[in-house]
Order: sequence, then structure tokens, then C-alpha cells
Amino acid sequence: MAAANHRINHEPVFLLSATPWRESSLWLEVFSRRYGRVALLARSARKRQSELRGVLVPFVPMSASWYGTQELKTLHRAEWLGGWRQPQGRALFSGLYANELVCRLTAREDPHPLLYDALADLMRAVAEQPNHVAALRRFEWTLLTELGLAPDLQKDEDGLPINAEEVYWMRPQSPPLLFAHASGLDAAEAPGVAAKGAVLDELRLGAFTSGENMSQALGLTRMLLDFYLPEGIRSRMILQQMQSFSDGLK
Repeated sequence: MAAANHRINHEPVFLLSATPWRESSLWLEVFSRRYGRVALLARSARKRQSELRGVLVPFVPMSASWYGTQELKTLHRAEWLGGWRQPQGRALFSGLYANELVCRLTAREDPHPLLYDALADLMRAVAEQPNHVAALRRFEWTLLTELGLAPDLQKDEDGLPINAEEVYWMRPQSPPLLFAHASGLDAAEAPGVAAKGAVLDELRLGAFTSGENMSQALGLTRMLLDFYLPEGIRSRMILQQMQSFSDGLK
């Protein structure tokens, strides 16, 4: 295969992480719309005169061009696409949290265009909306659904449509179970969370009617993410530590 066939030009990406590599380069993990998560070597990017120093920033879309046949490609060119400003303050942790989830749960070079679009929607909300909690829940659910980690929220364990008036017991890797049928389960063997049918409908559709429903949706997405990332989510733990420290100063 000709070398030209291994060159990708002007692909929209988000920078997930950047790690120093050797003396002056960076190992990048980016998430692209057509190629999924890609590892890129940005040669000499840490040098003061590098054109990449002001371009390789997280949370905003950029255009990247790369080449190579190995798992670690070589970044040829990068351009900032703009669109919104960098998030500030606590909003930064939402961006870091989303980047960590994509980096740890996706496989390299496994395309998920819908997930890329959801990440873009979230990053815009994080930068522009003081309250972006609903956007976070929508992103988490798109992530879990796209990666095949989310239960089907349209039918319960008996194959019946979800009833908005009922309460369901939600467990990882299991369909919704009517809460009334969950009383005989061993809590240690079948840990989970309770959620109203209306919450399952709203989470699936990405639109929430109340803070209470959004809180239940958080309990469900957190339970699933903790199941698939049992070692913990670093960005969440850092934010919790900062909150504890702040509370201790009051």
C-alpha cells in the first residue's frame, strides 16, 4: 500500500491528553470523528519555537493531519478551529472528566461519530453554560450506549415496555427489573440503584423535566461507570478532594 494512503488530512479532533515524550515531543491521545481515538506523536511540540504550542489545547475542536502505519502515528499539522472559549473554574473538571472517560473506555481506532458529536456538544455546553449537568448526563449515556455498555431502556426484563409510573431496579449488564420483583435479590450479589420509569425515558431521550429526575439519572450513570471503571475516575476523585478541602476551610 502506498504511503499516501496512510496520511489523514484535516480531520476534526479533540485533544484528550498530552504526555511528554523523550526530550521535546508529546504523546497525544485525540478523539476523531471518523477514526475514533488515535495516538499521535507531536515531534518537538515542547520546544519554545514550536507552532504547536498554542494549538494543542483540550476542550476545543482542532483539525489534525497525521501519517503512519503503526499504532502511534506522527502528527503532521494541527490547526485550532475555534468555536468557543476554553472553560473556566470548576467547568474544567467536567471537560477533564469527559476526556478521561473517552480515553479509558474507547478502543484505539474504533470510530464512533455519534460519540464525537456528543463530546462536541458537551464541550460547548461546558464552555458556555453555567449549568451543564443535563449535557453531562446526555454525554454519559451516549458514551455508554455507543460502546455497548448501557442496558436497553425501552423494555424491562420481561420484555414489556418501560412504564413511566413504575420504579425499576437497575444493575450493570442487566435490563431494567420491576422494583417489586427485586425484593428477593441478594443485595450483595445484585447491587444496583432504583430509578423511576420516567427517569429511564428521559435519560434515553436526553431531556429532563426535574432536578430529582436528573439526580436519579446521575445515580444510574455513576453506577454503570463505576462498574466498568472499578479503579475509580481520577478527575472525579480530584474534584471531590478539592471540595472536601474547601469545606474544611469553612
